Amino acid sequence: MKEFLYDIIKQAGSISLDFRTRLASLEITKKTDKDLVSAADLAVEAYLVKQIGARFPDHAILGEECGACGDSEYRWIIDPIDGTTSFVHGQPFYSISIALERNGEIVMGAVNAPVLEELFFAQRGQGAVCNDKPIGVSQCDKLVDSVLGTGFACLRADLEHNNLPYFNAVAPHTRGIRRYGSVAIDLSYVACARLDGFWELALHSYDIAAGQLILEEAGGRVTDFSGKAQGVPEELVGTNSLIHEQLLGLLAEAK
Repeated sequence: MKEFLYDIIKQAGSISLDFRTRLASLEITKKTDKDLVSAADLAVEAYLVKQIGARFPDHAILGEECGACGDSEYRWIIDPIDGTTSFVHGQPFYSISIALERNGEIVMGAVNAPVLEELFFAQRGQGAVCNDKPIGVSQCDKLVDSVLGTGFACLRADLEHNNLPYFNAVAPHTRGIRRYGSVAIDLSYVACARLDGFWELALHSYDIAAGQLILEEAGGRVTDFSGKAQGVPEELVGTNSLIHEQLLGLLAEAK
């Protein structure tokens, strides 16, 4: 299955790059006033669903655009373009995210950032890699020395419970905050020590399924804001493990 996953996620990246060459004429629609869907999202997801259906017709699929279909011990979780806003604005920080779940547990995940030419991959119990080279989290153990990532999907959704109070509480206690616009890239960057931690609200399983496994297999920790690690939390904190409790403490104060 690893080879199959590599093949389809690389081809999905190539499809996205082809659309990227003609952004000026790209068809874009809106789920909400702030949440975009492009023809590239739809084309990438259609390709992935077709390939998975042809190879594994009995497997279930959950896609951001197509929703859920099928009932099986295996389920493929797809975010065709994580970071659509970045994509349609010609920015490089977007990714294709694919995870494979078996009986409710993520067993394999891949994140392809095609413009950046980086493919992150993890298989449960076997560590994580970027372009087939092993990766691991940072050894930063003080929040004041850390660089964190975050995002604002909650603002796109116009949620009253949003990230602004948390951002204001956390930012003064770090070396810096970065905003890339793709949760899958953010979690992968924590996994390879480019970030020391990440938090965000109002997420979905297709946003984080692959990235969560990659981070955990790289030695990191993923929980919700209360520190619970069960399931795929809508309030997500992912760190190198060493600063996890410090970050949870600031988030708890802000909440």
